[in-house]
Order: sequence, then structure tokens, then C-alpha cells
Amino acid sequence: MTIRSLHVDTAQTWRGGQNQVLLTVQGLESLRHPAVLVAHERGELKRRASEGLRFVGLAPKSEFDVAAGWQLARVIADVKPAVVHAHDPMGVSLAAMALQMQHDVTPRPVLVASRRVDFHLKRHAFSRWKYRQVNGFIAASDVIRQMLIDDGIPADQVVTVHDGVNVSAIDKVPVADVRTTFWLPHGAPVVGNVAALVAHKGQKHLVAAAALVVRHMPDVRFVIIGEGELRPALARQIKELGLERHVLLAGFRDDALALVKSLDLCVMSSVTEGLGSAVLEAMACERPVVGTRAGGIPELITDGETGVLVPTQDEPALAGAIQRVLGDDELRRRLAAAGRARVVAEFSIDHLVQRTLDAYRRFLGRQ
Repeated sequence: MTIRSLHVDTAQTWRGGQNQVLLTVQGLESLRHPAVLVAHERGELKRRASEGLRFVGLAPKSEFDVAAGWQLARVIADVKPAVVHAHDPMGVSLAAMALQMQHDVTPRPVLVASRRVDFHLKRHAFSRWKYRQVNGFIAASDVIRQMLIDDGIPADQVVTVHDGVNVSAIDKVPVADVRTTFWLPHGAPVVGNVAALVAHKGQKHLVAAAALVVRHMPDVRFVIIGEGELRPALARQIKELGLERHVLLAGFRDDALALVKSLDLCVMSSVTEGLGSAVLEAMACERPVVGTRAGGIPELITDGETGVLVPTQDEPALAGAIQRVLGDDELRRRLAAAGRARVVAEFSIDHLVQRTLDAYRRFLGRQ
């Protein structure tokens, strides 16, 4: 059965989940399931969408934007999708509003909401209303699925679909030498972190762990790739700990994936984490990974097999894991190879798209 879908994502700035939106839409199209992308007309998602993708621009001012709701309702009437898939909270609001404006349309499209963050649903009246309009939820991890169930969503209304990785595209990315790029000492071990500089990504714990590591391994360098509100605080922490030579805040980098390929170790220091797409990408690049037991990260990393796991906010444990992996060449090679193999076997685009289609069919069958 062919399933026509319409995908809504309203964010203007790029976030990890938007890559999953593109992979999903492109994958559905490749399997001849027509898909239309509705995204912010001045946003990063539009800029990165491939040519030939059916795209409709939207510029909502807020989740209460009735004019944007009407515009989306007209798009739905024109496309006639079986599934409206909202990929962010504002998208859920506008899609719920648009479908209410088309209450007499038969058959009514199924509204599917993606949930990628391990935060509970808000409990104010509008949030409760919009999520009552949702026919099915796609959770990025089992941890998020359980949170939705704890929030009162029926278990049969929530399906876990883990992120997918375009391994072939990653393989085509040329390696960028992180030492040459940032003028780091030749031969120095380099530990990398790729994440927004926000509290739940836990970089302050990584910096504190770095201070412990360099006492024993003074040649190690840490490169934190990403931008965000905590940059000034992290810069102060680095200075106070005397780590200016050892920890670099590299900012946002378009070549982040190319730089990851030349790292000796990737670290995910999150305090909370929906899943951890940066972990998947590092594994796909055949880099060893140390991650915290935050959110869905343990669904990607099997401790001691495809990576190393440590408790959240435990700086000595994080430092110890970094030293252990950096100090053991054979362990690094084994973790990297096993991580890559797991991504290929379980987290490919094919898996992402097929599981999404299975979720659509399940929710359509409940109408």
C-alpha cells in the first residue's frame, strides 16, 4: 500500500533531528511513497533540502499562529496525505490546528508526532489539547517511549524508531586532520565532543574530566565542536582550570564530520539525551566512543563492546574511561570496529524508513 505523507518541521536553526527529517522524507520518496516537506521558509532545513524534494515554505510566528494554521490546512487539502507527520512541538500545534480547521474532511489524515527529547510533555491546557489530537507517537528511543507512557499516552499509541545514519554518505566525507586544522601538536591524542553548548549536553563535566586526564596524560588535547549559550561559562571554566592549551572551544563547524574522522576518541558527556545522533555518526566513522548513561545512549552503546559507558555527571569516571581507552590501542580498534558494525546492521537509513512506514501502517490501522 502506498502511503502519502506530509512532514512538518518549523525550526529555523539546524538541529540534529532535522537530519532525520530529511533522511525520512528522501527515503520514503525513494520507495515511491510520496512525501512533502513543510518547513520554515527562511530556515536551515529548506537550505539543506535536496533539489527535487517537494517543499512548502511556512513562517509561523508561534504555535498559536492561526494564519499559519490556515496555510497548513490548505496544504493538507491540496496534498491529501494519509499521514501528517509533525517533527517538532510547534509543528504538532500547527498540524493539530490545521486538522481541526478541516474537521469535515474524509478520510481524516492520521496525525503522527515525533518525540526526540527525554523531557515530559508539558501539562498546560494547550499542550494537553494538541497532544490529544495526535493519533500516534514516534519516539527516538525506548527511554522517550516510556516517558510518554508515564505521561498518560497509551502504550499502543507509541512506537520507538531509532535514528538512522547514511553510512554511504558518511564514507564519502573526506577526512580533515584535526591537528592541522587547529594547530595541535603532531602526534598528540585528540578527544572530541560534538554537541550544542547547552546544559544538558554536559560539557562542563567533560572540561572537569579533562583537568583530571591531563594530570596523567599531559599531551592529550580536547576539541569541543558546537556553539551555544554556555560558551562564555565554559571559556571561564577552561581558564580557571588552566586548560587553555588543552581544551579548545572550536565553535560550530560545517566540517564537523570530517574532523570526527581524525579523532582518537569521541566523548558524549550528556546529562540528559533523547538518543544521541552524534554517537551514531561517530560510530559510523569507526571512532571509539565514551558516553554517559543518559537517556537513549545505552540503546546505542553496549558497554565494553561498542563503546564505554559511565554514569552521568561523574567526572572521575569519565576521566578514567578516557584514559583507559586512549591508553589501549587494541581496545580502541575493537570498540571502533564493533561500533561501526552495529550502525551498519541496526541503524541504517533502510531501517529508519522501514520502521517509520511500519509505524504509519500501525497508526492507520487504528483509525
